[in-house]
Amino acid sequence: QVKLVESGGGLVQAGGSLTLSCAASGASFSADVNNWFRQAPGGQRERIATIRGDGYTTYAASVRGRFTISKDNAKNTMYLQMDNLKLDDTAVYYCDWPRFMYWGQGTQVTVSS
Repeated sequence: QVKLVESGGGLVQAGGSLTLSCAASGASFSADVNNWFRQAPGGQRERIATIRGDGYTTYAASVRGRFTISKDNAKNTMYLQMDNLKLDDTAVYYCDWPRFMYWGQGTQVTVSS
């Protein structure tokens, strides 16, 4: 049984940084495509970052240049480094595992002024 557990969310001031983690278990995701999504209150879930098994990454325009997605295959963990956070980044952040059509439970990020 595969599982994803996000962590690292919290309250941060605008301009600050946070690093989210997505720990996978039940299988290795080193060769897979994985994503980070977010969903703001009242909004739709938005894909913000993608990483392929070869390390290729893509980003939504809203986070490009501020967020960095990465994986540590030895730890079977994916990360989202978030810098220069803005009020609009406030959301619940989720990681997913498309091969198994599985989502984590989400972690709340709140950016204050």
